[in-house]
Amino acid sequence: MAFIEARNVRFRYEEEDAGSREVLHGIDLNVEAGEFVALLGHNGCGKSTMAKLFNGMLIPSGGTITVDGIDTSDESRQLDVRRRVGLVLQNPDNQLVAGVVEEDVAFGPENLGVPPMEIRRRVDEALKAVDMYHYRAHAPHKLSGGQKQRVAIAGVIAMETRCIVLDEPTAMLDPRGRTEVMETIKKLNREKGITIILITHYMDEAVQAGRVVVMDGGNILMDGAPREVFSHVERLKRHGLDVPQATELCYRLKAAGIDLGGSPLSVEECLALFRKRMEESI
Repeated sequence: MAFIEARNVRFRYEEEDAGSREVLHGIDLNVEAGEFVALLGHNGCGKSTMAKLFNGMLIPSGGTITVDGIDTSDESRQLDVRRRVGLVLQNPDNQLVAGVVEEDVAFGPENLGVPPMEIRRRVDEALKAVDMYHYRAHAPHKLSGGQKQRVAIAGVIAMETRCIVLDEPTAMLDPRGRTEVMETIKKLNREKGITIILITHYMDEAVQAGRVVVMDGGNILMDGAPREVFSHVERLKRHGLDVPQATELCYRLKAAGIDLGGSPLSVEECLALFRKRMEESI
């Protein structure tokens, strides 16, 4: 059994003026323990709804979602679901609740009734895991955007969740902050085996995942390794979706009659193809 299993999941929002609106139309998706999955799609495709369903904040209108074998619709087990799947949102200011960093990280474990000595251990370990231990006595509002987001992630880690779902965590950050958060996410996945589900609009972030799931119109359009998914440039473009800049460049060069013989995912891979082409032409 996969760590997260979605079976024929539908979700419908109830709207006062327009009645109900279905945004997910029968999603089937497995996420294995320890995976790093990037979830892509344009606005309104259902990505954020999926994030809240994984965490139990929302309950499917149809179908089922299980987390570590627990049905998220079982009201008596919803705390168990949230102990296993933590959710980090786009704006860290909406998740920071205390005046001191270490108190903020301790908030979740305290609400779970964890003993004080165990909370102290968890807070220290969580802050060290995101490289924010030296800021433990700082005021969160004085931190940079990237540092705030890392504190928010530490708060989830301190609850000892086995999976972190991040809903566009770098959307409000500058390039440095984005890099800090992505390095933290990769480290947690690589060194601690934490399952990562990253919702993002940035293709350079998506290519760092082990698997890419593309959504469109409440359905799953594509699912595979980044190189496999982003090789389908025309199909993605037909659905109004982007590809990494290096992939886009080589796609356009090929259309202009210059085939570099590959579909790179990064600037480094693109440069390597250029060098190889130049060497062959000498």
